[in-house]
Parts: sequence; C-alpha cells; structure tokens
Amino acid sequence: MPLVRIDLVRGRSTEAVKAIAEAVQRSLVDVLKVPERDRFQIVTQHEPDEIVALDAGLGFQRTSGTVIVHIFTQRGRGTEDKQRLYQALASRLAEAGVDGTDLFISYFENGPDDWSFADGRAQYVQGDLPVPGS
Repeated sequence: MPLVRIDLVRGRSTEAVKAIAEAVQRSLVDVLKVPERDRFQIVTQHEPDEIVALDAGLGFQRTSGTVIVHIFTQRGRGTEDKQRLYQALASRLAEAGVDGTDLFISYFENGPDDWSFADGRAQYVQGDLPVPGS
C-alpha cells in the first residue's frame, strides 16, 4: 500500500500529468506487485522556483522538467526490488516524457501501525487488511 507524492514543475498538460501518475502506478503494480486498486497518489505542481533539485555532485544538469517521486510504503522489500522499481520508474517515466536526469526518487519505509485508511482506525493492526508481505 504505497502512498505516492509526485512533485513536478507546473506547465505540463493534463494528459502529461496523468501519464506520469499512471507510469508510477504501473511500476508499483508490476515490480512490487501492489494490487491495482491500491492507488494513493498526490500530484502537486509547483512554480519553477519552488523545486530545487541539484545533482548531489554527480555532474549532470536537471531541466525544468524535474519530477520528484516520494514513495511511502511498508518495510520489508529488499535492495534488489527497490533497484528494479527505480529502473522501472525511469523507463516508464521516459515513455511519459520525463528525462532520466530529471527524475528524483525518494523511498520511505514504515510499519503496519503507521497507516489509517479511514475512520481513525489502524486497519492493518486491527486485522481489517492483511499486512503486505506477511
């Protein structure tokens, strides 16, 4: 059950934004085996000066097409799965018009007690939902 935040610079068409969001979801479904309807995304568009994403000293130049993807999900996936996810995201987002150097991915893990889907209840803890990977 990932919660995904997608931050990008304002100016893309509605279709392009939808293609980016769909590319992220397809990557999660295909690589992490997330169920199709397990889709929780927040897409936020920013003015060009509101996203600063340098190269961390790696020597490449980002453009105004920067896309930052934050993935919040249950812990338990290995490094190989994460690497495959990063590659899938880069590939699918390239198809949606995002250059690889403009993609920044942040992956956060937490546990079952860190989620409430509705009504102020922890559905994983209370047994309403199976804990992914268990």
